[in-house]
Amino acid sequence: MKKLLRILLPVIVLGGCGFLAWWIVHTKPEPRQRNFNPGATQVEVFVLSPSSYQVELETQGTVSARTDSTLIPEVRGRILEVGPNFQDGAFFEEGEILLRIDPRDYETELVVAEANLSQMQLALAEEQARADQAFQDWKRLSLGEEPSDLVLRGPQLKRAKANVSSAEARLENAKRNLERTEIKAPFAGRVLTKMVDVGQYVAPGNQMARVYAVDFAEVRLPLTETQLTFLGLPEIYRGETPTFRDGPNVTVSSTVADKTHEWSGRIVRAEGSFDTRTRQLFVIAQIRNPYGRTEGGRPPLKMGSFVKAKIRGSVLEDVYVVPRRLLRENSFLLTVDENNTLRRKPVNIVWQNDNSIVVDKGLAAGDKIVLTDVPFALEALPVEATVLDKLPFEVEKVDVEAIVARRAAAAPAGGGAGGAGGFLGQIMASIPADKPLPADLKAKVDSVMASGDRAQMRPIMQELRTWAEENGVELPAGGGRGGPRG
Repeated sequence: MKKLLRILLPVIVLGGCGFLAWWIVHTKPEPRQRNFNPGATQVEVFVLSPSSYQVELETQGTVSARTDSTLIPEVRGRILEVGPNFQDGAFFEEGEILLRIDPRDYETELVVAEANLSQMQLALAEEQARADQAFQDWKRLSLGEEPSDLVLRGPQLKRAKANVSSAEARLENAKRNLERTEIKAPFAGRVLTKMVDVGQYVAPGNQMARVYAVDFAEVRLPLTETQLTFLGLPEIYRGETPTFRDGPNVTVSSTVADKTHEWSGRIVRAEGSFDTRTRQLFVIAQIRNPYGRTEGGRPPLKMGSFVKAKIRGSVLEDVYVVPRRLLRENSFLLTVDENNTLRRKPVNIVWQNDNSIVVDKGLAAGDKIVLTDVPFALEALPVEATVLDKLPFEVEKVDVEAIVARRAAAAPAGGGAGGAGGFLGQIMASIPADKPLPADLKAKVDSVMASGDRAQMRPIMQELRTWAEENGVELPAGGGRGGPRG
């Protein structure tokens, strides 16, 4: 019996434990279910509308002179005198005498050449008299045949005439050499480096100074192939002049003493080949009168200065200007559809800069673009959108419609004095009030407007354009090329 209990008791205990475990598992209470319904994400949106965008190409370059020359004497001698403006950094005008070389040797050569010419002229007169006498003698002989050239002293007469011509050439050369003792400025410019002074002996080939012209400054600006597509420069073919009559406007800026100053100019030409290292093409911007004094006290645009440039490119129509910060993964923007859910819209970026992107495909008028930063922007995520009337931050835009309207208003009226006067009136209306015309220039403009004399339009428009470029004023299209054309 004891042996049986020893065997059955463990079996009964194990069976009881198993039954208890089974009962506990099958009789446990059901867990209470909770429904999780996340609230909609709050976002701010802005309704897009198409607009026009003026492309501005940003680049940089170094200012250089349009003309840079080295003064070299054409005669030898000792320098007797230098002009007051023959100094490093001094300005000079065209035709101004910069220095004088000792002229005494060349004055002597001139006297000798004049004396030699007088002798040759006397010899020619004597030879002419002998030839006339030979002809009279032949006629008295009445031999009935034509006299030979030798009988009439033809060769001797030709030699005498050749000697006179040679003496005249020597005299002209002596006069030129005497004139060359005065070194005159070939253009209005500035002395970069002075290399000689009073008492120094110079000869042809010696460098006396390096000078450069100050009528125009030029800036060599690099542009990529992408940038060139928005500039619209005409192609230049063989047999054509490599300049642009109405090149794109360019604004160069330089920071001097923590102040940024700007100068206006135009693109006048492009180089003929791409740089093999950078794959960029260089265009040349030209700024008129870089050293001229302006009413605002702007400093001169000095040669060698590093400047930043903005070139006005083409106008993009029917595009959407969007803040660059809203672009995700460089490929799409977040929008909200009519069901208040998020949608990803891939876009094609036609232009971009540090602040904005310009989209021409992928968006439509009325799209609600999301301005709020959504960390996990899932497709079809429910949102609650708040529509803003304007963007809470600045987006780079150019009022292209105003520019186009101003250009249309400045179009030539066509024909007659009334067209000329009306065109000048439109030019005057475009000048800002804070930069009035000088009194003398305004008087000239008023006189032409009153008389309607189209013959005076070109010089007046040239003066207006010069003043506008010096003072940073933009004239309407056509206002810088001599006025309206009829």
